[in-house]
Amino acid sequence: MHRGHGHRVALVGFGLAGRVFHAPLIAATPGLDLHAVVTSQHEAVRAAYPEARPLADFAEVLADPAVSLVVLATPDHVHAEQARAAIAAGKHVVIDKPLAPTLAEAHDIAERARAAGTMLSVFHNRRWDSDFLTLRSLIESGQLGEIVEFDSHFDRFRPAVGTRWKDRRAAGVWQDLGPHLVDQALVLFGMPSAVCADLAVLKPGGEAPDFARVTLVYPGRRVHLHMAQTRHDHGLRFSVHGTAGSYVKHGGDPQEDQSKSGVTPADPQWGLDPEPGRLIRTAADGSARATVVPALRGDYGAYYRGLAEALSGTATVPVTAAAALQVMAIIAAGNDSHRTRREVLLAE
Repeated sequence: MHRGHGHRVALVGFGLAGRVFHAPLIAATPGLDLHAVVTSQHEAVRAAYPEARPLADFAEVLADPAVSLVVLATPDHVHAEQARAAIAAGKHVVIDKPLAPTLAEAHDIAERARAAGTMLSVFHNRRWDSDFLTLRSLIESGQLGEIVEFDSHFDRFRPAVGTRWKDRRAAGVWQDLGPHLVDQALVLFGMPSAVCADLAVLKPGGEAPDFARVTLVYPGRRVHLHMAQTRHDHGLRFSVHGTAGSYVKHGGDPQEDQSKSGVTPADPQWGLDPEPGRLIRTAADGSARATVVPALRGDYGAYYRGLAEALSGTATVPVTAAAALQVMAIIAAGNDSHRTRREVLLAE
């Protein structure tokens, strides 16, 4: 579609992240050309993206001078090694969250990119969830007043012990889903003063935490991030309380499920959330009134459109390395808090 007219992109990995998130968005973005995909699923790539070259070896991407951007949609434990190699080869790099398994590796990758003059960004796509865009608009317009409590949930009912690599991450759901929720909180409120985390294995026989409740401490505000896999009732997404009103939202953003079912970003239904949230205000006499808040359209494509503009020099990177490092710092502080069973203060 954009062959010969845009920045040539090599996607590394064609599992859930590569197939459902990155490939459709890259293919739909003017100024980007899905040039190659590194995967063992060559027939699947040919069927979905006939103009993209299926490759078996990451080294082929590094050696191809036509490739300007490498997108790493691979397991966490290879992010650091692959990012270092891509940066050394002079490629710009996008990494599916998290940036790296550890904060030290994340800093190393960011420093290498800075020294090499290559662009580094992390795919924090949930900044463009329908419900988050709607909530951000409510906050920025003052309709909720000053936020006092912010509860963000990413709960599921998966009672069986997971066998995927991501189910065996050292920090479990905190490393898997935590970066999404942390990034959203930092976009709204900046860095907290302290972090307090409770991570637990609640499933019998589980190997990594399947439960996390993490509090980000701000003056006059508490942000609670909740991730669990043992909830029959797991619909609550946001419960946000301000001095002028509360916003309550059930149900998740539709874009992942839409992509899984074959809907593309070009479809008119893309990003439309069928379950809008409610704005609740309580009067002086104690009576409460709820009104439906029209949901803004979710738009993961905004990330790659912003990236194309950044590569062309007309805009800043949509998610900077500095922002991704802040997320990693919170994940690390949560791990420290859980390990020491205390609140971890963050440097000013």
